[in-house]
Amino acid sequence: MNEREVYTEELAELFKVFGDSTRLRIMHLLFDKEMCVQDIAEGLDMTQSAISHQLKILKNSHLVKSRRDGKQIMYSLDDDHVRTIISVGLEHIEELH
Repeated sequence: MNEREVYTEELAELFKVFGDSTRLRIMHLLFDKEMCVQDIAEGLDMTQSAISHQLKILKNSHLVKSRRDGKQIMYSLDDDHVRTIISVGLEHIEELH
């Protein structure tokens, strides 16, 4: 497999992560601020364990990062590329309507 094919496969895997509405909802909450698992769970009316599971997937895909703040772990989008991907996707959807 050549380099381009490898990147294409990795891109397909990235889009699979974006293909889950719960993960998109989490990233939307984290778009402008960092939050802890409890706040994300309350914001989405989901259990903390369900949110933690999705955050693990997002972290493994380098879409979300974490930092310790005392006893809490705070989550935020990994970088501006993630914001750009979400923003461009939303712009595309808005153009369809």
